[in-house]
Amino acid sequence: MRLNKALAQAGVCSRRNADELIRSGRVTVNGRPADLGTAVRPGIDDIRVDARPVGAPDAREHLYFILNKPIETVTTAKDPQGRRTVLDLMRPQAGGRRLFPVGRLDYFSEGLLILTTDGDLANRLMHPRWHQPKLYRVTVRGDAGESTLAAMRGGMTLAEGETLAPVKARLVRKDARSSVLELELIQGVNRQIRRMCRDLGLTILKLVRVAQGPLKLGTLATGASRPLTPDEVEALKHSVNL
Repeated sequence: MRLNKALAQAGVCSRRNADELIRSGRVTVNGRPADLGTAVRPGIDDIRVDARPVGAPDAREHLYFILNKPIETVTTAKDPQGRRTVLDLMRPQAGGRRLFPVGRLDYFSEGLLILTTDGDLANRLMHPRWHQPKLYRVTVRGDAGESTLAAMRGGMTLAEGETLAPVKARLVRKDARSSVLELELIQGVNRQIRRMCRDLGLTILKLVRVAQGPLKLGTLATGASRPLTPDEVEALKHSVNL
């Protein structure tokens, strides 16, 4: 078994994060520094991360959750600045097992976030080949006119030079002070909506992810979480050909 898959199945992290650990020299196999091509025998080889032994893959059924991430919460396992993390919110539900978030929502964004112990599914969901549409509800200051929506729909080039795929954009409602937009993204560009709005002169007041692939946030309260239903897990796996 490839080392990154063994680390994911043991609940250490996702495969992508496992690759980062391996590249940084933090993983050893039988006392020797590992590389990305290392193959291992879980439960037989001595696999360690930061000198701490990694157990065999967890044979228990995987956990799958949706969290309605609140603002001022980081989407990482630990934060050097001591800020609240999504895993702090999920500790009671995890039951001592190691959940990891699928993808990111930035510090001041909120909404749907998937957390799981299933490294194979997390890896697929984060891989560009299997990138799923994500739907956001975005409140901006002022009047976001048709020219703004047309720019998003046409595919923008960000100030940093990155070219974006066209975004499905529609105006949900507006009043004298703000406009609410619904944006569907098909790329995984870092902080894409915030950078698009910046370049279009829009100030974001609220940014919420309301759907990802076949999953919808629904009426889940801010800061609350729930297990995925068996049908939701099946639909999610089917969407990435698992």
